[in-house]
Amino acid sequence: MPLITATVVSVYMILLLIIGRITSRKNDNQTFFTANRTSPWFLVAFGMIGTSISGVTFISIPGQVNTIAFSYFQIVIGYFFGYLVIAYVLLPLYYRLQLTSIYSYLESRFGRGTYKTGAFYFLLSRSVGSALRLMLAVNVFYVIIFKELGVPFEVSVIISMAFILVYSIRGGVKTIIWTDTLQTFFLIASLVLTVMFLNKSMNFNFISSIHAIAQSKYSQVFFWDFHGSNFFVKQFFSGMFITIAMTGLDQDLMQKNLTCRSLKDAQKNMMVFSVILIFVNLLFLSMGALMYMFAKAKGVATPDLTDNLLPIIAKDYLPIAFKFIFLIGLTAATFASTDSAMTALTTSFCIDFLNFNEKGASHKISTRYLVHIGFAILIILIVFGFHWFNKDKSVITTLFNAAGYTYGPLLGLYSFGLFNSRVVRDNLITILCILSPFLTYLIVYLCGIYFPSYKFGFEILIINGLIVYGVLLVLSKKRLAQAAV
Repeated sequence: MPLITATVVSVYMILLLIIGRITSRKNDNQTFFTANRTSPWFLVAFGMIGTSISGVTFISIPGQVNTIAFSYFQIVIGYFFGYLVIAYVLLPLYYRLQLTSIYSYLESRFGRGTYKTGAFYFLLSRSVGSALRLMLAVNVFYVIIFKELGVPFEVSVIISMAFILVYSIRGGVKTIIWTDTLQTFFLIASLVLTVMFLNKSMNFNFISSIHAIAQSKYSQVFFWDFHGSNFFVKQFFSGMFITIAMTGLDQDLMQKNLTCRSLKDAQKNMMVFSVILIFVNLLFLSMGALMYMFAKAKGVATPDLTDNLLPIIAKDYLPIAFKFIFLIGLTAATFASTDSAMTALTTSFCIDFLNFNEKGASHKISTRYLVHIGFAILIILIVFGFHWFNKDKSVITTLFNAAGYTYGPLLGLYSFGLFNSRVVRDNLITILCILSPFLTYLIVYLCGIYFPSYKFGFEILIINGLIVYGVLLVLSKKRLAQAAV
């Protein structure tokens, strides 16, 4: 059985390789970085669903329903308003400056040191985030396929990354837009079919399923306890600023938007994508509730690590055909986020640190290949580290906690640059951005001692950004005659 499953997944991977081959013909560096700015907006919008969701949402969000109910939807509501800010504040800036790397803006606004610092924080944030996403999905492959074949987890990671590397290394963002469209289709198909299986197993139809979820203990959406980590106000604003930072200030997702033909197309893409994402997340939460009801009805023991419940159900209870679709959907979710991140990391490093824009498109493509391979190796090593040492936390929690510390400086920098015309010495900004995550951690630590009833959630990102913004305001001395933005 593992051999048959591995064969099905391999066929899907080969399909991605074929698409990668077709879309990478006659590509140069400009095609790799921008797809020559000719991407249809509707393809970008659909493909971004797969990139945004990833294996983390696929596994972690349903798994957490048992402990946090539907409170994650409070964050999703915040996401929508964050996307409004991206569409009508950040995208006009990026298109007006005709940016390839969005961090180039920091150089024109603050200076070269700030520019490099911002790009470094993206490289750090996206490398860690991609590693966490990849680790979660590969763990499912390992449980269902590789473990029974006697293949170690570490080898499973290397095999998965090798496939991603092969089809993404040549075509770049042009290839990613097409492969992500295919992968989003399989991801949503897998989600829908898994929900259908759970409903059928418990004799639910569409209406009775909604009624059962609404009557269950899992369906509570809004929480109003100020001290709790899932307090609505905290969750809403956390979701909003998570979106602004992890999408609008992230080269990965913005790179796709910048391949659209015009700003208007990019804005249409962002708004259509944001509406669809609300319904997809609601379906994931519904799957989580059904999953726990199924486990209770069938006597399935709930594992200590909630991320493992869906893989257990998929492995032991899904029919063969559904299991194949589930694995392809998870593969799609994983590859759609990881291949996109690899391309964005390569783009940022080549543009922001190797100065490819200054050297022109004729710069050796072999250098870009080496950078791409280098990030693949780095992500693999980070996956190994998390796999060995992070044994007791949901990946979605770990991911957002890490993002709070690494995206916070970017949030503070862009907020100050866009909404304030004061100037600050470039070297001071670099020092501040290095210290800010440590100051944020100190605040969280001291609050835990003096206010133990208050539980921090994802608002760590906002605190970090406010520290950067506030200190920049104090350090700034004079106003520009005209804002750089």
